[in-house]
Amino acid sequence: MSRVSQAQAEENRQRVVETASRLFREQGAQVSVAELMKAAGLTHGGFYKQFPSKEALFDEATAYAFAALADGTPGSPSASDAPSEAVIDAYLSTEHRDDVAGGCPVAALATDIARGQGGPASQRRYSEGVTEFAQRLSTDQDDGLSRLSTMVGALVLARATKGTPVSEKILAAACEALGQDERDRGAAPRSGA
Repeated sequence: MSRVSQAQAEENRQRVVETASRLFREQGAQVSVAELMKAAGLTHGGFYKQFPSKEALFDEATAYAFAALADGTPGSPSASDAPSEAVIDAYLSTEHRDDVAGGCPVAALATDIARGQGGPASQRRYSEGVTEFAQRLSTDQDDGLSRLSTMVGALVLARATKGTPVSEKILAAACEALGQDERDRGAAPRSGA
């Protein structure tokens, strides 16, 4: 068998981290190594050549998800230079609600982090990510934590009730609570909201 070049090995490793980031946000930390590697298009046996443990991969995938959030990469509801109103609009949209795998790691990983998945490194990166996101949402009257808490809570509830009329009402109520008028969001008023 031919050996994989160092460049190809690094490309494969990055693909595993990106894939894991999406799968952990979508399905939680219970995703198996075999499932992760299959989704990345690689063999299960190659995992331990790249990562010492699944916990180490969870740490890297968490960091990757928060970097994407900060950079505003495609599928991310935030960009570091976007005004907070635009961030709120994107965050509380039905598109973001429906894109769990590509969405906000604050909402998607909260339960896993609270249960100790990934260990101290993941919890530290998660806490840093929450703090950074809240700072981007801060105003003269608010440090951003209450805005972020409202947004994350609404997103989690809207995802849990997806497919029911209350889901969109939750998003609309959070927008209203954050001072985001439906007209400012460029959306048609929601019936019954």
